[in-house]
Amino acid sequence: MKRTMIALGCCLLMATPVLAQSVGEKTGVNSVLGVAPTTADFVRQAAISDMFEIQSSKLAEQKGDTATKAFAKEMVADHTKTSTELKSLISAGKVKAELPTQLDDAHRSKLDKLTSASGADFNETYVEQQISAHKDAVSLFDRYARGGESAELKTWAGKTLPALKHHLDMAQTLDKQRSNTTSQSTKPGK
Repeated sequence: MKRTMIALGCCLLMATPVLAQSVGEKTGVNSVLGVAPTTADFVRQAAISDMFEIQSSKLAEQKGDTATKAFAKEMVADHTKTSTELKSLISAGKVKAELPTQLDDAHRSKLDKLTSASGADFNETYVEQQISAHKDAVSLFDRYARGGESAELKTWAGKTLPALKHHLDMAQTLDKQRSNTTSQSTKPGK
């Protein structure tokens, strides 16, 4: 009976869908340990990240202040480009993985929060989400570029990484500028 249960458990584990993230990626353990994600996890996370960047930045182009709109415009252009490149690698057969077609629940929730925000709250929420998303993306791409399974995808991740680091720097600068402006406008006499 015990062997049957173990065998059944093994069969269930092996039947896990290919699109499902590994436990290490889902919990962030791989990131903390610096372990490269599997190709399936990398493709899934990179594609969802691009979808989120594009959708949230299109919202920011409509609802943000001038500085936020300028940043968002660049995010839409750059993440549309990386999304197209990733799709090309997969459609050309250079990378064997499935592309997700929609955001996961976590990113959908972030987008919903952004959709309901307005004014200064929108700008602050958008920039905070961009910093967090780009920190995650830099970690993901760096880990895959150093230790991923697919040579083609490792090369692409390595070539894409500097742009993601630049996006993170831009988001952090935008946040600092916003913080400086906010702190100056709340000083007495202002």
